[in-house]
Amino acid sequence: MSMDDKENALIFDTHAHYDDEAFDKDRESVIASLPAGGIGTAVDVASTAASIPIVVRIAEEHEHLLAAVGVHPSECAEMSQKDMDLIEEMLKHPKVKAIGEIGLDYHWPEPERSIQKKWFSRQLDLALKTDMPVIIHSRDAAEDTYLCLREFCRKRKDAGLSGSPGVIHCYSYSPEQAREYVKMGFYIGIGGALTFKNSKKLRTVAQETPLANIVLETDCPYMAPVPHRGERNSSLFLPFVAEELSVIKGMTDSPTNCKESRENTYA
Repeated sequence: MSMDDKENALIFDTHAHYDDEAFDKDRESVIASLPAGGIGTAVDVASTAASIPIVVRIAEEHEHLLAAVGVHPSECAEMSQKDMDLIEEMLKHPKVKAIGEIGLDYHWPEPERSIQKKWFSRQLDLALKTDMPVIIHSRDAAEDTYLCLREFCRKRKDAGLSGSPGVIHCYSYSPEQAREYVKMGFYIGIGGALTFKNSKKLRTVAQETPLANIVLETDCPYMAPVPHRGERNSSLFLPFVAEELSVIKGMTDSPTNCKESRENTYA
């Protein structure tokens, strides 16, 4: 195997949270161990306004990390124009490759849906303005998320923007809706939940979605795959997801998260 082949064999983790306090005691050693563990690159994704400069700093300090900046719907109640200005400024950093994670989360009653929609729309507008892909969080909000993203993609088309609009992170909806998102150009983010016993719907999504439209992710420190379910997750566990996906797809070798997909999304 050539050096180029070895590089291409490394897995790309499109969604991690190495800024999380779960990594406070050993963050440096975990991140340093990723290449030897088969992980070529990971994207450290912000979730709060306070985490935005932190994920950028962590990405700056590690050659194999990238960053995404945005505010999670569950954290948007106190958002202001100042936060939007911060996101826009950080998008100029060469390590920042997406706006995220952003979206809608109706699992809990707060923040109010109108507030979530406001800041989701504002961050999507910024993605249009800057031609950046988005990382979408959506829980118990299938219809509203779809309607927002359909309009977002219409505006992208009208503006003459090309390339993928982004990733539907930790996909949890129907196979039918996944097909619609793929038609819109989105990638379907699949992580540790694929290995869970109750993941029948997600397994169907994985089976029906073309491999070129799937990206792997951990959402670490959350959602550790079997056989590490319940433990702190890290990118080092992503090969278990890749192996499960390879079984579902009937492949003889574990997938390496489609080089074409990761280059198009985070170029």
